[in-house]
Parts: sequence; C-alpha cells; structure tokens
Amino acid sequence: MTHGRRLAGAVVALVAVLVVGTLGYALLGLDLFDALYQTVTTVSTVGFREVEPFGRAEELFTMVLILLGVGAALYAFSVLVETLLEGRLNELLGRRRMEQSIAAMGGHVIICGWGRVGRAIGVELAEAGRPLVVIDPDEAALHGAVHAIAGDATDDDVLRRAGIERAASLVAAADSDAANSFITLSARALNPRLFIVARTRSSDSDDKLTRAGADRVVNPQSIGGARMAAFVLRPHVAAFLDVVMHERTLEFRLEEVPVKATSSLVGRTLRDTGIRDRTGALVLALRDERGNFLTNPAPDTAIVAGHVVIAIGTQDELDALVALVDV
Repeated sequence: MTHGRRLAGAVVALVAVLVVGTLGYALLGLDLFDALYQTVTTVSTVGFREVEPFGRAEELFTMVLILLGVGAALYAFSVLVETLLEGRLNELLGRRRMEQSIAAMGGHVIICGWGRVGRAIGVELAEAGRPLVVIDPDEAALHGAVHAIAGDATDDDVLRRAGIERAASLVAAADSDAANSFITLSARALNPRLFIVARTRSSDSDDKLTRAGADRVVNPQSIGGARMAAFVLRPHVAAFLDVVMHERTLEFRLEEVPVKATSSLVGRTLRDTGIRDRTGALVLALRDERGNFLTNPAPDTAIVAGHVVIAIGTQDELDALVALVDV
C-alpha cells in the first residue's frame, strides 16, 4: 500500500472515531453538540471536565474512545512522519545515485540553461544518443532531465559536479549574454580542450563570447530568420537540408569524420582512397584545421591529417566510411 493510501486510511480512521464517539455520547444522553465537544476533548486527551457527570456506562465508553482515538492518532502521525522521512530519504538517495552516475560519465555534453532553447538542444542530442548533464538554477525547471544539477553554472564547483573535466562539449544556453560569457570563461579555464557553443541574443556579444573561449557563437533568432528566408528563396534546397539534418527516419544523412594522423588515408588522394567505391558514401567537402572548406573536392585532392571529411550516405555507408578513415 502506498503512503498516500495509508495516510488517507489513517485520516478516515480518525474521522470514524469522531463520528462513533459523537453518536455514542448522543445515545448516552448528550445533545449532538455536547457529544461532539466531549468526543474531541476525549480523543485529543486535553483533559477538560465532562460536560455532565458520567455514570459507569459513560466512563466505560470514554475509556474505549480514548484507546481508539489515541491509537488512530498515533497511527496517522507515524504514517505522516514515515512519508516525510522516506520522501526526503528517497530524494537524497536519488540525488546521490545521480551524482555517482555523472561521476562515471565521460565525453558527455553539458547544457547550461534549461529554458526553451536548452530543452530543444537536449531533445536533439538525446535523440542522437549523446549523454547529457543539465545545469539550471531553477530546480523546478529541471523536471524531465535525466542528469540534472540545480545550481549556478558560473560557479566552478557546480561545473565540476557536472564533470566538466571529462566532458566533450558544453552549451551555454542561459537567457543572458552576460551569464553565457561567465559560463564560457569558467568552463574554458576548467577544461581547455572543451568544445564550447555559446548562445547570444545580440550580435554585439559575438566577439566577447569568442574571446571568452567559445568555439562557436550562435544567435537562435538570426539562424531562425535565415532558415525561414531560405524556405522562401530556395524552398526545395532548404527542405532537403532540413530533412537530411533533422529527420531521423530518412535513409540518407550527413556526417563528419575527422582524419587523424594515424589514418591510412593520410597523404593519399580521394581517387586513391576509393571512398566512393569502398563505402558508397559521397564526399561533399573537406575542412582543414584553419576552418576552410573545400567543397566538391577534385579526385586528385590529397587528404592530410586534421582534415574533416563531410559526406552524405546511408547509415551503413557512413559507418563504413568511419571505419575506413580510422584504419
């Protein structure tokens, strides 16, 4: 039986004692109000005098009523205390289990700010299978987040609790540019290798966030406007890119594959690698370490360490490409 049902049962028992006591005293000759008054004073063991002098029958009934009333009251009190203590204990144990789970995580993404933007980011990352830790100062707003910490993301201790040293990426998605700047500064100081994406509301803050350590600065309003304009200007292209990037049921998808120095493809041309024939994936572009894109690369383009191969294909084709590049 749940605590709620047990507590409800205890309340019903108390009410039943009051009803039985009131009816019993009424049958013994008291008027209804005096009977209720006598029942309440008896059950509560306050010790006020009797409304009228009691005979043997009234005394026997009063003794029985005291035993029943005290028993029901003690049971209700014990259920209430147990409910409160167990609820608090479950909360503490749940928090402890979550902290242990976060402590075991590595390569995860930390989202700072669980508003509309933060939640939208979380949905996309969760669907992609990325482990997440969410930080927000409003504990009530964290409902639905699996790994969540209620606290100030500008606080180094809070970031450490989120596993900042082991994280792969951090998204600063707080509501203000100032907060995102402080979050970025703190995160960069704690983990120089961290990939940081910062949200901004104003283009004036782009440079500040970049200097603070953000790898990418994103203005959701600007991106949303550009995306809507793209649907007006090039609706078919925009629809295709939208489906490829966001539709999980589509057979084809885009992927990026970094080329490490140990890859067997380093120093070879695209023609020599035979990527298309061996994997089925189509290479759309290469990106070098300086961030420059080489779109629709020629077959004689050499692959060097630090390149990122951007390709399109089915999941099996892209998995084969990853395996080929990693060899």
